[in-house]
Amino acid sequence: MVPGTGTRWLAGVVTLLCLVLVGPGAPADAPLGRALPVGAVRDVMTNRVMTWNICNPCGESSVDRAAEIAAFAPQVIGLQEACVRDVDRIRDHLESLYGLVYHVEYGMVLRDWGRCGGVPWNPGGFGEAILSAAPMTDRVNVEYPDGGSEDRGYMAVTTVVGGRSVRVFNTHFAERRQEAVRAEQARVLAPVVAPYERAVVLGDFNAQPDAVELAPLWALAADADPRCRPSGAHACQPTTDWHSKFDYVFLRGIAALAHGVEHTRYSDHDLLHADLDLT
Repeated sequence: MVPGTGTRWLAGVVTLLCLVLVGPGAPADAPLGRALPVGAVRDVMTNRVMTWNICNPCGESSVDRAAEIAAFAPQVIGLQEACVRDVDRIRDHLESLYGLVYHVEYGMVLRDWGRCGGVPWNPGGFGEAILSAAPMTDRVNVEYPDGGSEDRGYMAVTTVVGGRSVRVFNTHFAERRQEAVRAEQARVLAPVVAPYERAVVLGDFNAQPDAVELAPLWALAADADPRCRPSGAHACQPTTDWHSKFDYVFLRGIAALAHGVEHTRYSDHDLLHADLDLT
């Protein structure tokens, strides 16, 4: 036997066994830089905001959801279709696994045992939530007079983004094919956004950019993607598995430096994030 051949053969066998037992380090289609190892402590991006409909009930792991958020570490996250227990777990995992500490405020619109678990006499709350690395004040939680086929509402808080105080809204409009209901919801939301010179409106609006019902919001704010507007809806990047642009980061009195739509296998909606210029 050639000197060293046995050693190389043994090393090859060990490597093969490791691949079989452990598997490759990442799937072939994993986006570069997306996976964040558990225990990798990082800081939040102080000017980054994110919106994500986390899909419920979808039976996804709060650990996986936390990993998706940690990969981008936004200062503020607006979640829709959120259960209180799930959000609590996500927040705990973000801190324990990634060192990301968030405050949380809830905008629950119903208590639903079927969606959120719990016990029949104390079902879990369902609706929206906002996580912020900075404390939040002046929370409001409003249920729309007509939610459509399911109760819907909006919540708002004041917090700090990019070193500046910002009013942040988070909402979930009525489901598809309920245009008249969404139009009324927009008429409720727009007047409470209008008084703020600097505001961020996050959410799942269940409407394409050129939908008539979104007109009151477009009159007040712009999408984080400067190419995306009602007259240029074809340029808007889809945010759902059915290739529709339903999720928005509307900005009032604030410019966007960058934005991104990140596909995820843990929801039927993608993660939408934006880095803001608040100078």
